[in-house]
Amino acid sequence: MQGSQYTVGDVMTHTVVALAGGAMFKEIVRTMEEWGVSAMPVLDGRGRVVGVVSEADLLCKEELRDSDADLTGRPGASAHPAESAKARAVTAEELMNSPAVTVSPDATLGRAARLMAGHRVKRLPVVDDDGVLTGIVSRSDLLKVFLRGDDDITEEIRREVVGGRFPVPLEAVRVEVHEGVVTLTGHVPDTSLVPLAIRLVRSVEGVVDVRCALTGPRRRPLLEPDLVDDTEPLRPMGTRPGTAPGR
Repeated sequence: MQGSQYTVGDVMTHTVVALAGGAMFKEIVRTMEEWGVSAMPVLDGRGRVVGVVSEADLLCKEELRDSDADLTGRPGASAHPAESAKARAVTAEELMNSPAVTVSPDATLGRAARLMAGHRVKRLPVVDDDGVLTGIVSRSDLLKVFLRGDDDITEEIRREVVGGRFPVPLEAVRVEVHEGVVTLTGHVPDTSLVPLAIRLVRSVEGVVDVRCALTGPRRRPLLEPDLVDDTEPLRPMGTRPGTAPGR
């Protein structure tokens, strides 16, 4: 199933608006408005991502505007030190969250989703091995895999899962996909492979759910070697096989 797994590089946005560390507060606001974004990576002189500035970082200045000021008139004097610092910040370098949470273009979509959830961010800068910005991936980008057509999903499951796991003609296992929900029906010679097949189907990009109705022969439990063979009836001690007692 390796060939079916999408990576961040497959869904990321390649055109990215970024900031220099010296970008001024109002310049950042204007750029966000112009590009319709809510966060931007901050780059050093070599194009490497050193932080991210979001709308939340900018809003600290507005949120603490009416709070107590210190003797110099600076806002946020009684706030948390980090919030107070952001309220006084005027450049991207002062506003940004650093180090930035980034992801590789070769990372799986699952890896990117876990990073977003774990760090509570909506997007991740995509960087190469040197930390240089190559793109950005958002939550909506990760959902693009669910736009994959049912016919495409069906073909992959037939080829990679059914054809690769079950020693039966492809026609013996029927694969139906509707709105990403996969239904497997038919008869297979070895039901021990069914749980594995279900896991593999779930891993196919674009699959929403799997419903399995595969049938097969019942498996007989394995007997311990020292157990008595129950196919031959018990006989009294001292008698030979094939003889009746008392003869």
